[in-house]
Amino acid sequence: MNNLRNRVQIIGHLGQDPEIKKIEGKGTLAKMNIATNDSYKGSDGKTVKETQWHNVTAWGKTADLVEKYLKKGNEVAIEGKLSNRTYEDKEGVKKYVTEIIVNEILFLKGGK
Repeated sequence: MNNLRNRVQIIGHLGQDPEIKKIEGKGTLAKMNIATNDSYKGSDGKTVKETQWHNVTAWGKTADLVEKYLKKGNEVAIEGKLSNRTYEDKEGVKKYVTEIIVNEILFLKGGK
């Protein structure tokens, strides 16, 4: 049961080209925004479509593959874990970030 703890799986589309950074001593970092879509019937009986955006981060060889193969609009399946962190922006305001740290990624389809 331990491998079920803090496990996230999503399928969605990249909202923009991945942001790639080379970090000395740590390798490649890839940051992506992935949209997942859901729909349901509202109280008026009409279909409501809802999009959720997810911050996704990949490191190392996975990030190298992201850099090489992924572009805006590509559909991917992500398996990873949730991570929460905080930082202070330039004005000293504390910001909170929740992101998915990729363990596995599957490239599904090209752009729309």
